[in-house]
Order: sequence, then C-alpha cells, then structure tokens
Amino acid sequence: MRRYLNMLLFPAVVAVSSCGLDNYDAPESTIYGRVVYNGEPIGVRGTGEAVQLQLYQDGYELRNPIPVYVGQDGTFEARVFDGEYKLVTRDNNGPWVNDRDTTIVNLRGTANVDVPVTPFYTLSNVQLSLSGSSANASFQINEVAGGRDIEYVMILVGKTSFVDDVSYTARLDINDVTEGSTITGSLDLTNNADFNSGRALFARVGLRPAGKDQAIYSQVVQLR
Repeated sequence: MRRYLNMLLFPAVVAVSSCGLDNYDAPESTIYGRVVYNGEPIGVRGTGEAVQLQLYQDGYELRNPIPVYVGQDGTFEARVFDGEYKLVTRDNNGPWVNDRDTTIVNLRGTANVDVPVTPFYTLSNVQLSLSGSSANASFQINEVAGGRDIEYVMILVGKTSFVDDVSYTARLDINDVTEGSTITGSLDLTNNADFNSGRALFARVGLRPAGKDQAIYSQVVQLR
C-alpha cells in the first residue's frame, strides 16, 4: 500500500532563479522501497507522518534532507530527480535500534530499495478474528535486539484500513508482558457504534518498546 508520495523539489538539485520555479520541471523519477527485517516489511504507525526516513544528496550547498514517510505496511515512495542519494532512518524515530546505517540509492527513472533495520521485538503467529461481538487476538512476542522492556502491547480495531494507536474505534492495552510469551485478548464491541453500524472493520496488534517513540505493528487484517 504505497500511499505516501513525496512531490518535492529538492532545493539543492533545483536552483531557484529570479524567474521563480516556473522554469523547472517537476521530478519524474521515483524511489520505491520497504523498511525490512530479515527481508520482511515492518508494520508501523501510518497516520500523522509519524515514521520517516531521510534522503540526502551530496555535492550541493544545501543539504537539508528530504523527508520520506513510511506507510503502515512498511513501504515508502519518494519522487525526486535522477542521481545518487543516501537514505537513512530518522534519528530516534521508529521501533528499532537507532544505528542509522546508510543505504545508497542510484536513481535512474525508478529504483527499488529495502532499508534494513533491527527491531527490538517482532510479532508472529498473529491471529485476528471476529466472533459475535468480540474481536479476538492471539500473537507471540519475539525478542530481537534486546535491551528494552516492553511498555505495553495493543489490540486495535478500526473502521477503516488505517489502524494504529491514534486511529482506532476500539483498543485494549495489555501490560506486564514478556518476550517469548503468547498474548491473547478480546475486545467487547457490543456497545461500539462502528461495530453496530454493520460496516467493515479492521484490526491489528502492536507492541511499544519502552523508551521508543513508536510501536511495531502486525499487518492490518479485515475482520468483516
């Protein structure tokens, strides 16, 4: 789901003359990518431009980064001019180790790139279902990097396909969980207006590492 398109004129690439920007074409080349661990995309919060990468191009006087917004399914898309770029994670942003390794992108028309990161935890064996008026979840917590406690885990239900810790219609937080454990929980939607409307419902689960600004999420599942 590539919904985040950066239509940016990079000032280091496009010089501004006294005639303004009207003399210059918009960029037509595109970088498509994913933020991954072990080759699999990482689910993040997709609303509010919460998780970002930063794109740099060397050799120009102005070196402000181009922000690249990561979608909830871990994909991103940036439209810029052809050239060689450096792509890094934003400092202290995201549910992963803050190592900020550089990914080099040589762009000629289009480029596909994976940005590898090391999350503190992953979520596996995620099962989400709707039974009567209950949204049920089961999943396993796996420690990867270590060194961080788990602040809480979340079971989230939303009325649109965008679901996260600020965009939901029902939420259950579970505390005092440990890595390696299997988490189960249910959300009672009996009195939930969005459930009772009969419209589509979506769900996902998330985990917030202690001291990090973002949670890691499972992919979104449609319950009905």
